[in-house]
Amino acid sequence: MCLIMEAAADDNVVDGGGVLAAPSNFSMVEDGIYRSGFPKPENFGFLSTLNLRSIIYLCPEPYPEENLMFLDANNIKLFQFGIEGKTDPPTPMPKDTVLDALRVLVDVRNHPILIHCKAGKHRTGCLVGCLRKVQSWCLSSVLEEYQKNAGVKWRQRDLNFIEAFDTASLRQCLLSIMYRYHGYGFKRKRLVHEEENVQTPKPQATKV
Repeated sequence: MCLIMEAAADDNVVDGGGVLAAPSNFSMVEDGIYRSGFPKPENFGFLSTLNLRSIIYLCPEPYPEENLMFLDANNIKLFQFGIEGKTDPPTPMPKDTVLDALRVLVDVRNHPILIHCKAGKHRTGCLVGCLRKVQSWCLSSVLEEYQKNAGVKWRQRDLNFIEAFDTASLRQCLLSIMYRYHGYGFKRKRLVHEEENVQTPKPQATKV
């Protein structure tokens, strides 16, 4: 844990083999969920310490071959959701695509997971903001987190998208996923699959 938190502060970590450089704008969203800018080859050593199962990539451009080789070598699954990041003219966030990415994000079978776009600010920030709404964060805290990570380049249209995002769209997905409080350390929410914790009721005979 200390290793990751230090990386978020100064973008590099010292281990027994030398300095490990974290991707730009790297930080922990919560246990098992991370966010960053686009990983470069010099970041691969650091990413290896996270034991990632999956990466959510939010850009339409093809993933670089060297990054694909790293994923293959570490058995990391890539989920690509091609969201345009153009600002002139501005491209609206596609709700359905964000919803599809959110379904992958809340599935703990994909954790530990890294979310990234190019800078790790706008597209990544919108997805994390929608996750926070699913987690029932108050809207002011959701928008504050987005602005903190986007810095001076925050976008009003992103804030509008997050505010308008309807978490009821996830209802069908969340039928198979539930939140549970774990009592170790401090109480915190964790996504757990219904199939691990909820028994399906047996069908009842219907009287005619």
